[in-house]
Amino acid sequence: MALIAVCFFWGTTYLGIRIALETFTPLVLVCSRFLISGILIVGVAKIAGYALPRGKELLRTSLNGVIVLGIGNGCLAIAEQWVPSGLAALFITTGPFWMVGMEALVPGGASLHLPTILGMVIGVAGVGVLLSRDGLAGINSSMLAGFLVLQLGCLGWSAGAILQRRQGGDTHPIVSGGVQQLATGVALLLPMLLIPSAPIVWNWRGIAAVAYLVTFGSIVGYSAFIYAMSELPVSVVSIYNYINPMVAVILGWIAYREPFGVREVIAMSIIFAGVYTVKRYGQKH
Repeated sequence: MALIAVCFFWGTTYLGIRIALETFTPLVLVCSRFLISGILIVGVAKIAGYALPRGKELLRTSLNGVIVLGIGNGCLAIAEQWVPSGLAALFITTGPFWMVGMEALVPGGASLHLPTILGMVIGVAGVGVLLSRDGLAGINSSMLAGFLVLQLGCLGWSAGAILQRRQGGDTHPIVSGGVQQLATGVALLLPMLLIPSAPIVWNWRGIAAVAYLVTFGSIVGYSAFIYAMSELPVSVVSIYNYINPMVAVILGWIAYREPFGVREVIAMSIIFAGVYTVKRYGQKH
């Protein structure tokens, strides 16, 4: 059930972010989203009697949250100002490439092998098909900027995930997820207040989008992801990498008529082939 929730609800958050950005700036959106969800999860955990992380575990958990959510989701919110939500989801499927690359650099991590490198090359080729219709001369500068920002987000997500996996700890996974979200909201609160931004034009559409992201993206989705990662093999949980983009692309087309045709289908197939190759052969070593 947790994995099903991750596969579906995380796929819907790309559209939710695009709708919320019509009202809120990326920094306000990410800060308020995780501050609210973190307070709710940690508050319920405290009332229910669950132990909260302390000392070094609290510091490491908070830092991991800021890296994963602050950088990962922050970059996604920024990029969706330039990139359609469905394409943003496809660009993020390159995340496993960053994961295996960083694992190879970490002491004791799995080294890169020829099939893994080949899978990464295949995936990059698929991204190239998405970025340009007419070769390098046809690359849209805004889309390229969005793609690069999303890769920074993938880097943050991968680094935080690796640190979290090596950290361990006795705290319940869902409580740890709540602490990560709260830490992210607190860390972004001061920049949100100090950095000048466009005035917020309040409307029910934007508020509803943030409420949806808090409920189904953060509380349900992220908690389900943390729980699934603690109870299921990584190879099983990783299927969300394939399902989330399909959900995002379909919803983006329905809500905004975002472009999706033969070229996007071909590119998505190539990227998925690359991701599958990296996951399959990377797990054998």
